[in-house]
Amino acid sequence: MKCMVNNDVVLAQTLEGPLSAQIERFARWAREEGYAFPTRRRKVMLAACFSRWLGQQAVNIRSVSSAHAARYLRSRAHHVKIQPEDAGTLRQFLDFLRRQAVVPAKQIPPPQLTSVEQALHAFERYLREERMLAEVTIIYYVSFVRGFLAHRFGDGPVRLSRLCAGDVVRFVQRQAPRLHLKRAKLLTTALRSFLHYARYRGEVTCDLAAAVPTVANWSMPSIPRAILADAVRRLLASINRRTAMGRRDYAILLLFARLGLRASEVVRLELEDIDWNAGSLSVQGKGDQRSVLPLSADVGSAIATYLRRGRPRSNSRRVFLRTKAPIRGLCGSASIAYVVQRNLAHAGIQAPTNGAHQFRHALATEMLHHGASLAEIGEVLRHRNPETTKIYTKVDLDSLRALALPWPGGVR
Repeated sequence: MKCMVNNDVVLAQTLEGPLSAQIERFARWAREEGYAFPTRRRKVMLAACFSRWLGQQAVNIRSVSSAHAARYLRSRAHHVKIQPEDAGTLRQFLDFLRRQAVVPAKQIPPPQLTSVEQALHAFERYLREERMLAEVTIIYYVSFVRGFLAHRFGDGPVRLSRLCAGDVVRFVQRQAPRLHLKRAKLLTTALRSFLHYARYRGEVTCDLAAAVPTVANWSMPSIPRAILADAVRRLLASINRRTAMGRRDYAILLLFARLGLRASEVVRLELEDIDWNAGSLSVQGKGDQRSVLPLSADVGSAIATYLRRGRPRSNSRRVFLRTKAPIRGLCGSASIAYVVQRNLAHAGIQAPTNGAHQFRHALATEMLHHGASLAEIGEVLRHRNPETTKIYTKVDLDSLRALALPWPGGVR
């Protein structure tokens, strides 16, 4: 006897087994996540078959585990061909049931932490609870300190009382030359923070933070790598806005080109951040600071077109979503870099980088060429420190030659 699930998927048999009451909710979840009908049908069918098998094995609902899913797939393989995604579907189904508290939470044995990881966990707790640093800063600090502790103690026990100034200096001298200037400075900042923490804990008695070498900070060491204005125009013109992905990518790239947003700021944009009546955009920048920016007509039109005719249906409040299931907000700056890289490759444009920051630099450079002051550029880019904006005063030799006056008396 056939069975209709959620007025959507038709199964060849009625629902049976201890999980039969959850199949309809799982089907609804799969639809909300944006899975196409064939994929959705496969997931619901597999969940129903798994429930029926559990009933045949007399498995109690409160004892269902991942081990049962693995056993079921081995049993199923004797009768039908297993698809590559079947194991993932059953993991999804079990995760869904755990979120609903239908089956017990997955029992994960506590990891056996190394001495280095134990020290890092304590430091991370200090940064979060005592210093209340931003999560991204904690991630960077812990990463650098992990390298330092592994370099000094290896797989052995971490005894901070044995640290000396030479350990600190040698590590920085070894690592700093391999890093970009900004990351090298972040490395030394992270080390100072950790050594202050070690002294605060009483495990280090002398001020080892003072032994951390200072990374050379030459004033304005290089010109920011900016994509050319003509390349930006060609890139935007090359995007196929007849597709949902094209409408999304066009809106994202316009936000970079016109407003100079950072990748993380675009990822975090939510529907409530757009004030259509006032024509403004609220942006969560560095340090969780909020800025209200004017929404130009072309950027507003591109976002509105995407929201009306490109954005998938979703409960997510993020503005920009994935185009494939599971439908949810873009996952971090890496997904934005992929959007930029893919569109640059499609347009055949050789750009300085594949990241979003080059558009920010391009906007500042264009403003400078059109006579904007450093204060105006800093305001648009939302620089908290005026020194950050000064880097745009650097120009290349070709620009200097174009501005140079002829030498009185001609060439001699």
